Amino acid sequence: MKKYKGYLIDLDGTMYKGGEGIFGAILFVKALYQKGIPYLFLTNNAAKTQKEIAKQLQGYGILCEPRHVFTSAMAAAEVIAKEKPNAAVYMIGEAGLETALREKGLVLTHIQPDYVVMGLDRQLTYEKLVKGALALQSGAKLISTNQDVAIPTEHGLIPGNGALTKVLQVSINAKPQFIGKPEAPIMQQALQVLGTKCEETLLIGDNYQTDIMAGIHFGMDTLCVFTGVTSREVLAKKDRQPTYCTDDLEEWIVYL
Repeated sequence: MKKYKGYLIDLDGTMYKGGEGIFGAILFVKALYQKGIPYLFLTNNAAKTQKEIAKQLQGYGILCEPRHVFTSAMAAAEVIAKEKPNAAVYMIGEAGLETALREKGLVLTHIQPDYVVMGLDRQLTYEKLVKGALALQSGAKLISTNQDVAIPTEHGLIPGNGALTKVLQVSINAKPQFIGKPEAPIMQQALQVLGTKCEETLLIGDNYQTDIMAGIHFGMDTLCVFTGVTSREVLAKKDRQPTYCTDDLEEWIVYL
């Protein structure tokens, strides 16, 4: 079995499910920590800050500091800051996105913004969409943190940021640049933060469409865990397969 120098790890469905940590995954991260192997939790969640996510994971017994977390909001802010430092941004989103944008020195405003940035917003209003639509028609560029159309919960599927972004796509024929998994921007930045090369890194996740396809598109080895979205039966029907599969991450501690 190949030894990897770094690990990119998904969260929901991989490290926890509902309101509970997944026991084997907790043990796996503990083993990474004890062996000094770099790991980074890679999430499309743009609503929460690094600190909030780290605190949540700590509550599940998962060894995590804010530096171990990288979000699609952080990746989106970096893309904009590189394209246009100090850019004016109209944001539709929550604290995680706002914090990421401000930390990159971007100016949040609805007056003649250079960009409209959209992340999951559970306080979304029609007025916010109107401001975004008008800004886009005036020349702003649309950036969306991720294209997840639905979020799985213990009660069922609920609308995700991808579904909300489609309102602007459909209404004014806007063409967003998506940042989160399975897109390349978040993968490129995550590797830089982790400090390992693509061929030295394993991407672990439960969702074929986001996690596994992110790795496949980027040429990175992948491990699909059957603790969340994608089942063995569903995966078996896919043309492109992950490098590895497992029912429990605890089984993978021996390969570290």
